[in-house]
Amino acid sequence: QVQLVESGGGLVQAGGSLRLSCAASGRAFRYLAMGWFRQAPGKEREFVAGIRWNDSGTSYVDSVKGRFTISRDNAKNTVSLQMNSLEPEDTAVYYCAAANTYGLPLRISEYDYWGQGTQVIVSS
Repeated sequence: QVQLVESGGGLVQAGGSLRLSCAASGRAFRYLAMGWFRQAPGKEREFVAGIRWNDSGTSYVDSVKGRFTISRDNAKNTVSLQMNSLEPEDTAVYYCAAANTYGLPLRISEYDYWGQGTQVIVSS
């Protein structure tokens, strides 16, 4: 079992930055693929970014490429999402997720563990 706790959400003006963090406990973090998803009001949850277990690869949804960066620290059991040049369209609840795979899953169904989410609001 893996427990995930997100932090770092908040209110920011368009063009600003936020850094989300996810602390993991339980099963060996270093063997898990990690991802960030988001869900805006009235919309389905979507993949934002993912990172392989050994930091050998990352993936991003097109809308955040060049603005968001996912990273992990296997010594501290954390994964982060640095979000720059934020836009009102980035407003959503952001979820951290973990998958028991050496791959880099992109779909919700491929993730095994989820955090409770952290709210990000970007004002125009």
